[in-house]
Amino acid sequence: MAPPSRDPWLDNVKMVLVTLVVVGHAIGLVEESAGSHWVYDFIYLWHIPAFVFVSGYLSKSFEWDPRRLKSLVYTLLIPYLLFEPALFYFRRGVAGEDVQGPIWLVPHWTMWYLIVLLMWRLVTPILKLHWLFLPLSVIVSLLGGLWTDTTLMIPRFLGLLPFFVLGLHLKPRHLKHLDDVWVRLAAVPMLIGIGVMAVYTDTWAAAALLWYDTGYSDIPIDDEFVFQTRLTVMMVGLVGAFAAMSLVPRRNLGWFTTMGTATMVVYLFHGFVIKTVKALGWPDFTAAHPVSGLVLTVVGAVALALLLASPPVRRVLEPFTNPLGYVEKRRAVSREAGSAPTSG
Repeated sequence: MAPPSRDPWLDNVKMVLVTLVVVGHAIGLVEESAGSHWVYDFIYLWHIPAFVFVSGYLSKSFEWDPRRLKSLVYTLLIPYLLFEPALFYFRRGVAGEDVQGPIWLVPHWTMWYLIVLLMWRLVTPILKLHWLFLPLSVIVSLLGGLWTDTTLMIPRFLGLLPFFVLGLHLKPRHLKHLDDVWVRLAAVPMLIGIGVMAVYTDTWAAAALLWYDTGYSDIPIDDEFVFQTRLTVMMVGLVGAFAAMSLVPRRNLGWFTTMGTATMVVYLFHGFVIKTVKALGWPDFTAAHPVSGLVLTVVGAVALALLLASPPVRRVLEPFTNPLGYVEKRRAVSREAGSAPTSG
């Protein structure tokens, strides 16, 4: 079970969001289905903003001290340095994808979040100094669309910054309002409304805006409207994020809540499974059976997230997500065992 000191609601939210990450990435296997584009746009309108918000909320305690900087290296930098080339060459060798480098400098596919989160954490002590950094981050996000160089995914670092900063500044008492009856009653029609908007994404915005990594110059929207459209996408993302989080149960859900503590395992390993399924020919099946293929893909993605977060699988894979921390922990256990008194 999750330790009692943890907030079970946050673990529930994290598990829901990382599951949607897997679903979103798996949707690429069923592009022949018209419904897949709606599912994809609906998810991406709000689930990345929600994920970034939670990351910011959980980063409040970060300071520039040796212990936290070491943790940053162990839990984000080292996994990025290891998994970025691992997934890159797996995609080329197993999935037969013509992905291009350079690795590390230009994060590809799922790996962008690790390096961007690391950079957000590094500036956290500054961003949390005053709430005025929140409106400033919105301006930075709007101007970030002018940045076209994807090195270290700076466009996403800038574009999604407001959600991270908001997470830094909101306190538990603010999030308690998500339990208000009127908020929960409004959440469902809000998400339905966003679902309707997702049907017409390319008429009021552009799917590329949902990724926060495409420069304005590459988006087919008139210059005089592009800032307004980016702001609209941000507002929709914020409303959708809070609407979805308000529907997540606050109580401990047992095994599901426990799985919410293993989101890094799910995030780092799900891409290998998805690309393996692609190499086995799943897109051909979904092209021939678009409806059933979409349903099976979504169900399979959810099952994959739950499998990777399950305790037996987690125990095997978790050491790879933080190898240096795992080695240190094993050494500490060995030292304690060696120093323990023995009975004569």
